[in-house]
Amino acid sequence: MTDYIQAWQCIGCGKIEAPQTCIGVCQDRKILMVGKDDYERALAAARDLQRQLHGAHALLSQLAWSVPREGQWEPSYRALQARARELLATLAPIDIEPAGD
Repeated sequence: MTDYIQAWQCIGCGKIEAPQTCIGVCQDRKILMVGKDDYERALAAARDLQRQLHGAHALLSQLAWSVPREGQWEPSYRALQARARELLATLAPIDIEPAGD
């Protein structure tokens, strides 16, 4: 689970203060921040999911727009099955944590 850091960000200049607001003339709003390691882990997971989605999109596009020749539906179907199995073998199980409050 990701740990959040509570901080305040000025709506004018963008400065960030933690653990409390400054006493200046800025108008602050509360924001939540995550650590660099958590961010990089989430970014890597998002890139993996993008790669998986790209492969699934390519296979689905081929399935949706392919028209087998007369009497050749079964070899086409078997080829698509083989390609789908190859794609499934490269996909990692998707484990999505629920968002924390």
